[in-house]
Amino acid sequence: MEHFHFKIYKPVGMLSQMTSGEDRQLRKKRFLSELHDLPEGLMPVGRLDEKSEGLLLLTTDGKLSDTINRSGIEKEYLAQLDGLITTEAIKEISEGITIGLFGQKYTTKPCEVTILSEPPALPDADKSLRIGRHRPTSWISIIIKEGKFRQIRKMTAAVGFPTVRLIRVRIGEIVLGEMQPREVVVTSNLLPSF
Repeated sequence: MEHFHFKIYKPVGMLSQMTSGEDRQLRKKRFLSELHDLPEGLMPVGRLDEKSEGLLLLTTDGKLSDTINRSGIEKEYLAQLDGLITTEAIKEISEGITIGLFGQKYTTKPCEVTILSEPPALPDADKSLRIGRHRPTSWISIIIKEGKFRQIRKMTAAVGFPTVRLIRVRIGEIVLGEMQPREVVVTSNLLPSF
């Protein structure tokens, strides 16, 4: 059976799913199906929450999706933070920090965190993100090998620097590159990169 693979730039304000079985969600939320005429049976490889943006992989190959999700491959994010993050806070995040996860405490695995000296070259932020209204912001690159629910947002908030904009720029060797929000690219195979 031939499988289909896509990489998309998921915009802010869209769920990482094709549609919903709930009428209320269908009326109030936006879904990936509005971006492109996508084939049946497509599933996201991992997710990005509604307020996050960037690289999202889609495939019709459930086995491949499961392999990627369980393999502990690197996922790189750029996070714009409320406030000027300190080296102490960076050290705390990179060594693993305790966050809340579905009512339990969870300690994140060590990860790679770097303060960016310049804001990255990215498409303009979505107007719904109220960035820099009160305090200056700072940017970090963060590379994790896990992907718990809202993990990066929880990690930066735990050290006092909430994330105001979050963009996934890489999964394994697949990069967002010059893609723009809402852009969809058909890719022949996701596997060689993992």
